Amino acid sequence: MSGLLSDPWFYAAAIPAVILVGLSKGGFGGAVGFVGVPLMALAIPPVQAAAILLPILCLMDIVSVWTWWGIYDRRMLVDMMPGAVIGIGLGWLTAALVTEEMVRLIVGAVALVFVLRWIYLQFRHGADHAAEPNRIAAAFWGTVAGFTSFVAHVGGPPFQVYALPIRLDPKVLSGTAAIFFAATNALKLIPYFALGQFDSTNLTASFALMPLAPLSTIAGAWLVRRMRPEIFYPFTYATVAVVAVKLLWDGIAGLM
Repeated sequence: MSGLLSDPWFYAAAIPAVILVGLSKGGFGGAVGFVGVPLMALAIPPVQAAAILLPILCLMDIVSVWTWWGIYDRRMLVDMMPGAVIGIGLGWLTAALVTEEMVRLIVGAVALVFVLRWIYLQFRHGADHAAEPNRIAAAFWGTVAGFTSFVAHVGGPPFQVYALPIRLDPKVLSGTAAIFFAATNALKLIPYFALGQFDSTNLTASFALMPLAPLSTIAGAWLVRRMRPEIFYPFTYATVAVVAVKLLWDGIAGLM
């Protein structure tokens, strides 16, 4: 325990990771919060990084839900949450079979196609085109988001594949995402505990980093409240594109 908490390289990787994840949790930067585990994995094993981050994510979720209290899209949550529960269950059942590299490769490919499709629609329909809600699509992407969130805390891109084309108000989208991931991360605590990921070393590291969680989350929400939709959506799609390329790169490199 003392070795990890006295290692300057751990803090050099973990502090930026927590800040970036917190900004994303606040709604700023979309899927850029995926960098949390990869950044921390520069100093510690990826599985340990995911375990340390999960309690921090739960605290960020509490702050994020409080920040966006009462601002959400009920239909999107009702349509996506059952799938998320199923996805978490599938992640638990296949935890020993599915590697993080495989998940990153799949999510990266899906997210990249999603961004390319958005670019195509901008040229065909214009920047104000919005998709209609679809329960089947919501259930599918909710399942994918729950699964990838369980395996590698990479639930953001699948969630946004469904949510972004509907073009909710940025504040409503942020509030909806806050509730969705607060619920999924709370559910993940049970299987993570059952898999033995919450030992004293990991929990102590989580508590040491927790003061950064509310500050970075509130900062992200502050930025979203001051960002117009015509800026918010292109910026978010751009971050998803960067995420997609990085996930593809990591997935291919890990499987080779």
